[in-house]
Amino acid sequence: MATKLWDKGFEPDAMIEDYTVGDDRELDMRLAQYDVEGSLAHIAMLERIGLLTREELETLTAGLHEIAADIRDGRFEIEPDTEDVHSQVELLLTRRLGDAGKKIHSGRSRNDQVLVDLKLFLRDELRKIAGDVRTLFDRLQAQSERYREVLMPGYTHLQIAMPSSFGLWFGAYAETLVDDMRLLTAAWHIANQNPLGSAAGYGSSFPLDREMTTELLGFETLHYNVVAAQMSRGKSERAAAAAIAAVAATVGRMAMDVCLFMSQNFGFVSLPDNLTTGSSIMPHKKNPDVFEMIRGRCNRLQAVPNELALLTTNLPVGYHRDMQLLKDILFPATTEIRRTLRMCDFMIGHLRVNEHILDDKKYDYLFTVEDVNRLVLQGIPFREAYRQVGMAVQRGEYRPTREVHHTHAGSIGNLCTEAIRRKMEHAMAEFTQK
Repeated sequence: MATKLWDKGFEPDAMIEDYTVGDDRELDMRLAQYDVEGSLAHIAMLERIGLLTREELETLTAGLHEIAADIRDGRFEIEPDTEDVHSQVELLLTRRLGDAGKKIHSGRSRNDQVLVDLKLFLRDELRKIAGDVRTLFDRLQAQSERYREVLMPGYTHLQIAMPSSFGLWFGAYAETLVDDMRLLTAAWHIANQNPLGSAAGYGSSFPLDREMTTELLGFETLHYNVVAAQMSRGKSERAAAAAIAAVAATVGRMAMDVCLFMSQNFGFVSLPDNLTTGSSIMPHKKNPDVFEMIRGRCNRLQAVPNELALLTTNLPVGYHRDMQLLKDILFPATTEIRRTLRMCDFMIGHLRVNEHILDDKKYDYLFTVEDVNRLVLQGIPFREAYRQVGMAVQRGEYRPTREVHHTHAGSIGNLCTEAIRRKMEHAMAEFTQK
């Protein structure tokens, strides 16, 4: 049986251990590579301050690289009697290297060890999510340019309002993703701080070189105050969850648009038959199940920040075991948002646009504002022009000109695609700054 890092010579009740450990072993597998990465930096620092010899450092470094290779090749596992990934890595080193492996934990606690793992994990995951957001952004911009001349009805209160265009519709979601990207970068910066050396939350009597591990692990900066470093457990996760929820809100809203626009009452867009589903009794049905699932999954993701908030609200200073449950909430969310983004990109790429929607006379009233503005440009006061067009509508005499002349920035005739792209590139550049 494996010896636990916190072993005091007795075994807890099996029922208690099962309840407190839960699914942590499975979740910790996602942290394995980061645990090795953090340990490599830590032992390099221990050698610098004299707690390891040069020979011990070389031996431990080689051993950690062997474990890293096992992780990459799928040979690494957390044994049933081992509580977590940190214990497993130390156990393997001790088995292979003897007493040298027992020295790796000097100057740190599992509290700051898991913090390092989580921050490295979040740093990578947020960057990957940002890459998926950028891919969807590029798809939306391409569709915006492709259909820039195709008009569609615009609505307020779900009532016919004014002319819009598919260029505007696709482009609107592209630019909204830029705002979401800024939240992702903010969460990334929060995660990109080094907590190593905070130990159990109150520092160490060893002369730890925290600046060295910050540099080795590529963090932007330190969590300087050791108590603040421990307080970041939960805060980093909440920031990441808020960013994920913002992306999900954008994607979910677009999915709702597609579901609405695909209905026969609208008929604005369609999908190839093989990307829709049917009915068990209605042979004519072509359902937008994928977009309905995107909408549903995005709604669930928007609940994640609240779940994390309820888990961490009013916890006093210091570590508490409640925080272990953060992984169970956030880890699946990072997986879900990525696969949802990839699916949305695929589906948007196959979306077909009805280019003749406005041929239907029921959309004639879309052009009332255009005709009011046309009269104003001819010198008629706005209120008089409004009255003239309004009276024509009331008498049933209104006949639209069906002319649209929008030239200002961000309008139908001036989508500002490149300017929006520059905003996205500026946001993405945050992920490479240090």
